[in-house]
Amino acid sequence: MKRAAPSLLAVFLALSAPPAVAAPISVDATQARRIGLTVAVVEVAAAVPLATLPGMVTPRPQGRVAVTAPFAGVVRQSLVIEGQTVVRGQRLAVVHSREVLSLRADLARARARLGVAKQAAGRTDLLAREGVIAGARAEESAAALREAEVEVSEKSRLLQLANADSGGGLYTLTAPIAGRVVQAQATAGAAVDETTAPFVIDAPGPTHIEAQAPARLIGVLRPGMRVRVGTTEGRVLAMGSTVDPSTRSARLRASIEGGPALVSGRTVSMVVLSDPPTGAVSAPSTAVVRLGSGTVVFQQTPQGYLARPVRVLGSAAGRTTFTGLPAGARVAVTGVSELKSMAAS
Repeated sequence: MKRAAPSLLAVFLALSAPPAVAAPISVDATQARRIGLTVAVVEVAAAVPLATLPGMVTPRPQGRVAVTAPFAGVVRQSLVIEGQTVVRGQRLAVVHSREVLSLRADLARARARLGVAKQAAGRTDLLAREGVIAGARAEESAAALREAEVEVSEKSRLLQLANADSGGGLYTLTAPIAGRVVQAQATAGAAVDETTAPFVIDAPGPTHIEAQAPARLIGVLRPGMRVRVGTTEGRVLAMGSTVDPSTRSARLRASIEGGPALVSGRTVSMVVLSDPPTGAVSAPSTAVVRLGSGTVVFQQTPQGYLARPVRVLGSAAGRTTFTGLPAGARVAVTGVSELKSMAAS
């Protein structure tokens, strides 16, 4: 008599049943000391690390200001160094400029012309009201006076904007914003002109990180996801959809709060995080090992250490996030290789 074929439900239940848990491994105190066995408590996972990407710190587009020299000259004194924090209006360098001397001479001449124009305008206005000269002459004198006033005002404004001193050929470069000096090239004796930026200042606040994400993560990483550099967190701003054929990656940009270590141009390791599913926990990565065809942790129990199958969700910064074990359980984190050998024997 032929045996009946197993039903589809029976096959499904057999395939989906959890793997059998091996007998606990008994380890006494002497053995534990010999193999250096220690344990750690499994914690509830706050996030799942999806990817660890190398990135470069870059300034926000509106967060960096170049301090340019308004007139050509030679740096007489440099007052700040690279990396220094400055406040708005703080003096950065003193520059000697022949152009300032020339502008001061032009201003003196313009003021002299203004005095003459005022006297001429006053006389012609009086003569025009008495009918001695035509009114057009008075209008010409008034126009000349306005031109002289504009010339004096413009040259005075240029000297004021340059923070020029009251009598010599010196002017002062000042910080237009508060922030950190990330570039300081105005050393004493250096030449500067209108085409150079002796100082560059980054404003305080969030900074950007540019990273290259593997093509396989397109559609997985999305704007709004959390990122972490060290202990500092931020958010993904944009995830590109175009793959660079040379690197097989897409550009990712994140915003993160600035800090002393997040200096523009520095290479950092950035972890992209997602919200954890129900039951996700984390433990030191040394607790998670391959055993046979699966992944396990060795849970400490009163009877010994049990190899518990887990499903790994991600790893970063020395910790692994997984499911398959409750929070509060104690797992081996050192001496795991010896436990693995005992389990396999």
